[in-house]
Amino acid sequence: MSDKVSSAIQKLWTSYSKNTPQSLQLIDAYLVFILFSGVFQFVHCVLVGTFPYNAFLSGFISTVGSFVLAANLRIQTNPDNAGEFKSISPERAFAEFVFCNIVLHFFVVNFIG
Repeated sequence: MSDKVSSAIQKLWTSYSKNTPQSLQLIDAYLVFILFSGVFQFVHCVLVGTFPYNAFLSGFISTVGSFVLAANLRIQTNPDNAGEFKSISPERAFAEFVFCNIVLHFFVVNFIG
């Protein structure tokens, strides 16, 4: 059974590496980083505590918001979804991503206090 699982994972990785554009792979790497950052913050909160509670909430909301915005960027820049987003170019999608991140982090910094 483990041979089947490892074979399936190897085929998945080979197909992903071969068929996914490098720009989407970069966004996926950012998504994985943000995911682990949020998990690390949550584990730290559970183990150490939430003494500066606003700081924990700000950091966690920042990771969740950044993940959602990056997922939207990936969806909009995926060539397979070009039919769904005819009026949105990849450059416009990236500009919206940057603008929304600036707005998100403006509110995050203000929430810290």
